[in-house]
Amino acid sequence: MDNIGHYLVVDLEATCSNDGSIPRDKMETIEIGAVMVEAESLQPVDEFQSFIRPVRYRQLSDFCRELTSITQQEVDAAEGFCQVFSRFVQWSVGFADPLFCSWGDYDRHQLRQDCAHHGTAYPFGDEHLNLKAQFSKNLGIRKRLGMAKAIRRIGLELTGTHHRGIDDARNIARLLPHIVR
Repeated sequence: MDNIGHYLVVDLEATCSNDGSIPRDKMETIEIGAVMVEAESLQPVDEFQSFIRPVRYRQLSDFCRELTSITQQEVDAAEGFCQVFSRFVQWSVGFADPLFCSWGDYDRHQLRQDCAHHGTAYPFGDEHLNLKAQFSKNLGIRKRLGMAKAIRRIGLELTGTHHRGIDDARNIARLLPHIVR
């Protein structure tokens, strides 16, 4: 992981249910939130946010709408995965040497799953920084904290709406100095 010019901090929201009606391997991304952070200064330099219209389970569950605050109207009006993902990738490659980062492995796994379902190449390679694991390692604790608990652990307050991709990506970006330094 040498030659990191930027940290690409990604947080996704996906279709979900709390009753088993949407299997894990059929979940689809409905929001990409990303913050590009300059590696040297650890300052955010740009953001990407977009909703995505799902195709497998077009109707968001009550649980999903309550958890994410994403409305049915927002996803109905959104472009499909391929269009949004293409814009996201084009945006990300505009920055020197970005390293894909997320809080845990879920987001990388979900994007790979979406790419496979839509027949789109996954462009980020194998390099990925699991910020959740690195945060725990740096603190010398076994338990891997959720992002909101990690924010509180270092004395910050959560900003925005938890479980909204762009707001969670912004909060995760705020944790970077406590993870990569």
